Amino acid sequence: RRPMARRTRSTALIAAVAALACAPAAVAAEPTVPESPNVTVGDVSLSGLTYEQAVDRLEREVRPALMRKVVVRLGKRREAITGEQAGLKFDAEATARRALAVKPAPDSAASTTEGAASVPAVVEPVVRHSRLTVRAFAQRMAARAGRPARNARVRLGIRRQRVTGARIGLRYDAMALAARIDEAFASPAGSRLVTLEGRRVVPARNVNELRRMFGTIVTVDKSTFTLRLFKHLKWAKSYKVAVGMPAYPTPSGSFRVQNKQVNPVWSVPNSPWAGELAGSRIPGGSPSNPLKARWLGVSGSVGIHGTGDEWSIGSRASHGCIRMRVADVIALYPRVPVGSRVIIR
Repeated sequence: RRPMARRTRSTALIAAVAALACAPAAVAAEPTVPESPNVTVGDVSLSGLTYEQAVDRLEREVRPALMRKVVVRLGKRREAITGEQAGLKFDAEATARRALAVKPAPDSAASTTEGAASVPAVVEPVVRHSRLTVRAFAQRMAARAGRPARNARVRLGIRRQRVTGARIGLRYDAMALAARIDEAFASPAGSRLVTLEGRRVVPARNVNELRRMFGTIVTVDKSTFTLRLFKHLKWAKSYKVAVGMPAYPTPSGSFRVQNKQVNPVWSVPNSPWAGELAGSRIPGGSPSNPLKARWLGVSGSVGIHGTGDEWSIGSRASHGCIRMRVADVIALYPRVPVGSRVIIR
């Protein structure tokens, strides 16, 4: 009986082993992205997906979103840069691994409220682009949209002074613009419209400052025998004058009033035309002194003065000076300080 019992136990053991051998092998479950918290890349949920499924969804839904163009608006100017132009590269596999690495939350029923459990865990995509390309684009865009400040300027003339007003400039920060474009390319769900406020640039000189700089200008038009007075770049008064005869022409150019005298002394030039008076000095107010009433020295021995020969006004009659009627030169004299610009043409 004992041998029979041993055979029975052996048979049962063999049957049990055989049964285990015939049973299907246990398969380890493939890891998935945790559902709690809800894992998203941008606004694309990856919760509950396997690695391969997550990669596939990222390629289908996140890559196109990342490759969208970024539109930049600076004032009225709009330009765009595409992901391809920016050299954008998206690594869907690395992004999926990030999602798988998110730690599942504790049992929400025990440790959190229903609302807190639904808060998503946002995974940043693994993406890169050429920042040098973006900076070059931002610099070009900022230069095209901006404008330099323009100072007020004047074009001096004989008959009028042409004044161009100042203009406020506008400058855009190219580095700040590039940083915003970088942020837009890094986010699949963010806005692809980038705007930036420009900074006003005030010109160094406006029209009022220009008018102060040019307080008094005297012009002499030899072709029409006209002297004009401009105050703060605006016409103030015109006078008829006489200028140098062809043998002794009045010089042309831009000069300054060098000196002023009331009833000036005449230092007679050592010239043949002066005759016996050459080299002498004739006191002011003398009947033989041709410099009547006032003198405004312009260049060397050339100046603006009154004349007793008022019949010569409107002709080429002097030895280089600009002659004025006595009443006119007396009226002009206090309005033209030393240093004033004198333009003769």
